[in-house]
Amino acid sequence: VKREIASYLSRKYRSETVRWTITSVNVSPDLRNATVAYSVIGDDLQARLAQKFFNRHAGEIRKEVSRYVILKYSPHLQFVRDFGIERGNRVMEILDELEEDDKNRNSSPESADPNTET
Repeated sequence: VKREIASYLSRKYRSETVRWTITSVNVSPDLRNATVAYSVIGDDLQARLAQKFFNRHAGEIRKEVSRYVILKYSPHLQFVRDFGIERGNRVMEILDELEEDDKNRNSSPESADPNTET
């Protein structure tokens, strides 16, 4: 389901898909509902625009996916923002800042002479 959603969106809405990525799809056991997670490249405005886009096109996407994925039911699609990539990027930024701080401390003149009083 994830592959078909991503494939359809990249074919039909090529310029839009540059701003977001489908990260996961969880289908309920009864196959009637699916939660589609997406990540956004950009700010909160881009995220709001993406949510509006998905809300507006959910029925169309559902219909298209049902043509290629044969299931007992065509699941109702609910789109939700996935913050995982953004959180991961923030963790990497923090680690980079800590590494830079560590380099600056080690290269300062005070750290070169252990007999220097602080």
